[in-house]
Amino acid sequence: MEPSSSRPGLLDRLSALLSREPEDRGELIDVLHAAFERQLFDADALTIIEGALSVGDMQVRDVMVPRAQMSTISINDPIDQIINYARLTAHSRFPVVGENKDDVLGILLAKDLLHAYGNEEFNLREALRPAIYIPEAKRLNVLLREFRASRNHMAVVVDEYGGVSGLVTIEDVLEQIVGDIDDEYDFDADADNILPDQPGRYRVKATTEVDAFNEAFNTSLSTDEADTIGGQVIHHLGRLPKRGESVDMAGLRIHVLRADSRRVHTLLVERLPEVE
Repeated sequence: MEPSSSRPGLLDRLSALLSREPEDRGELIDVLHAAFERQLFDADALTIIEGALSVGDMQVRDVMVPRAQMSTISINDPIDQIINYARLTAHSRFPVVGENKDDVLGILLAKDLLHAYGNEEFNLREALRPAIYIPEAKRLNVLLREFRASRNHMAVVVDEYGGVSGLVTIEDVLEQIVGDIDDEYDFDADADNILPDQPGRYRVKATTEVDAFNEAFNTSLSTDEADTIGGQVIHHLGRLPKRGESVDMAGLRIHVLRADSRRVHTLLVERLPEVE
């Protein structure tokens, strides 16, 4: 048997640092920052701990995708149109609505669209999963427990009058704790900033420098306000955009494919048709 190390472990070092019990959350945060400065843990661990502490104070309304930016599918849309829309947005789940966004009939999983290929008998209504409804004021820590227990990944958010005010996913909640979560549609860190997506459309990193963007799309955006194309979109809107939102600028339509509460990540760019 190997002799036990005489070097104090992480818990021992934290216990020594916590010789006086913090009286409130502010003091606890100060202690955590002091522990980080003494290299008891790294910056990623500090971010996760602070994020875990913050979700108890946050409500669904703080992180939800607002109603106006919800990517929805109409129950009456042709299946080919639905498939193209799913490819464009690259989402894995979609609320399916009837007459309007208040009439959510269920949730469609993008993978269930595979059954539609070559299947003339595909029934969209039968493919829908039940929609889960939650209030705007629900705490994120409570929602996360419910997501884990029910194995749902998306919920429809309703206001005090029962109208749909937005939607929230488990990723929205987790990103408040661990930061941005990359998925299969994100760029590799070493990949090109601008990549072809569909004919006439390009997937662009929001961190792409304006000069490189201008050269690729033959535009003349100024760097006076922002040095990156993501910064240009934020400046154009005057706020941080939500995913699913789009802006028209410099003869281009720029869709926000991925964004969180702190920054924009991925854009989809296509050229607007010329006005005759």
